[in-house]
Amino acid sequence: MRIGDGLRDKRVLITQSETFMGPVLADAFAAHGAEVVAVPGPLAEPGLAEDAVRRAGRVDVVIANLGVPAPSTRAHEVGDDEFRHVFAHLVDPLPRLARAALPQMLERRAGKFVVMGSATALRGQKRTSTYAAARGAQLSWVRAVGTEAAPSNVHVNLIAQNFVENPTYYGPEVQALPAFQERLKREVPLGRLARPEEDALFAVFLASTEVEFFAGQAIPFSGGWA
Repeated sequence: MRIGDGLRDKRVLITQSETFMGPVLADAFAAHGAEVVAVPGPLAEPGLAEDAVRRAGRVDVVIANLGVPAPSTRAHEVGDDEFRHVFAHLVDPLPRLARAALPQMLERRAGKFVVMGSATALRGQKRTSTYAAARGAQLSWVRAVGTEAAPSNVHVNLIAQNFVENPTYYGPEVQALPAFQERLKREVPLGRLARPEEDALFAVFLASTEVEFFAGQAIPFSGGWA
């Protein structure tokens, strides 16, 4: 049996399906036999996450693919609107998705919840206080909820990614910058961006029923950067 065979006929809900890692995740899960429920658009507004799960019905796997452009404001210049906007998009949807999806998983004693997070939560960088705080909140949430859900055989984990090719953070216009190429060589031991398919297959790995010994963990996927 190959990894991912256990996803056949599973219902996988992928949020923000048209942006960040959404399209490649949908392709990867569909290729492994899953029924993909694509949820387009951000889930910042109250009620949207719950409605998405309600419409989906049975959900075996939630892929919380949440992205928003990262501000580069200096810490002492960050305003309330910026902070609230980033948290509304990256953090607020998590408890809402949990309220909607976890009860059925806990009742069945089976389910996977994977957050597409960021290694920015693991390593300090200048001018990233808002974004890093939100990604750090995701990480702490996963650690707590993952520990709580594990005894019911529900697995909640996070991919702490960085330097993965995607249109939200590392699109062609960023990759074309000489300064960015120098940064790759200087900061990333592997010296390159990850292909989006590599990241998506890692999500498939964590979501598959063949792999069930991760609980509340944030796993770096950053080419050695974190």
